[in-house]
Order: sequence, then structure tokens, then C-alpha cells
Amino acid sequence: MTWKRLNSRVVYDNPWITVFDEQVINPAGGENQYGRVHFKSKAIAIVPLDKAGNTWLVGQDRYTTGKYSWEVPMGGSEPGEEPALAAARELREETGLTAGKLEQVMRLHTSNSITDEEGFVFVATALCEGEPEFDEMEVLKIRKLPLAAAVDMVKRGEITDAISIAALLRIDLPGKPD
Repeated sequence: MTWKRLNSRVVYDNPWITVFDEQVINPAGGENQYGRVHFKSKAIAIVPLDKAGNTWLVGQDRYTTGKYSWEVPMGGSEPGEEPALAAARELREETGLTAGKLEQVMRLHTSNSITDEEGFVFVATALCEGEPEFDEMEVLKIRKLPLAAAVDMVKRGEITDAISIAALLRIDLPGKPD
């Protein structure tokens, strides 16, 4: 048996998410109340890599956790925007970098027990440096460092963002994209 939705009501809606309160029949046959968060855009993460093996991280104060966070450059796609176009835009906005080559290396769900958010991870190479174009809500610090140092930050628990962790570890795998 699979999940069956009995009813659904919107309890919150804004331009980015819709939160639903739902009554469901679970796969074991029991009836439950379930909260579900629908994301209206895709999560887009980019690991820029230069020929010397360096990457770029962005640091910012995150409202939701109340903590400062180092992350790979990332953002959301616009409605109907192709993930690769969103990746190129987000990379330029957050770091000033443009990529001669963008390759999708991962697709993931960020927290599939409560949300349908889908994420896409790209590696960006053949980089040209420029000026970032931060969004009005962003106050970002940009840090260039060796990929190995960023992976070490993951291992030490200094990077806690799930998409950043997945992206950096994917790129660090043997047989990583060129």
C-alpha cells in the first residue's frame, strides 16, 4: 500500500513555499495528520572549481538557524527556469564568477520527510572572475580556498548545510567531474 491523501488544506502560502495540513492513510493502513512543505522553485547549488583545485564558498548569517553559515554558492530557480540557467545566474550573483562549463553532477531531495524540495548540484569550470551582484537581502562574504580545505570544513562540522555537504563530498569523490 502507498500513501493516500484524504484531505488537504493550505495553512501558509508565500512566493517561495506553501505549507499544507493533510489527513492521510499511511502505508501501514493507519490514519495520520501530516504537514507538508511545497517549494515553488528548485534548489540550485554550484561548486566552482579552478584549474588549481580551488573552490569558492559564501558565508552568511542564516535567519532560520540563527547561525553564520559557510556554503557553496546556491539559490533558487525562477518558475520554469532551467536548472543550468539558474546555476549560471546564481554563481554570477553570489561570487561574480562565470563558468565556461557547467555540469550537473547530482539531483537530491533536501528533507523528503516533510518537503518536496528538489535540489540540483552543478560543478562550474573554465571560470572567469567578475563582480558579484548580491540580492537585496544578501550580505555575503566570499572565500576562495582549496577544495580539500572545504571538504575538511565539512569533516570538522564547520559546514552544516545539507546541500553544501552533499555537493562538496560528491565533487571530492574519486572519478570526480573534470
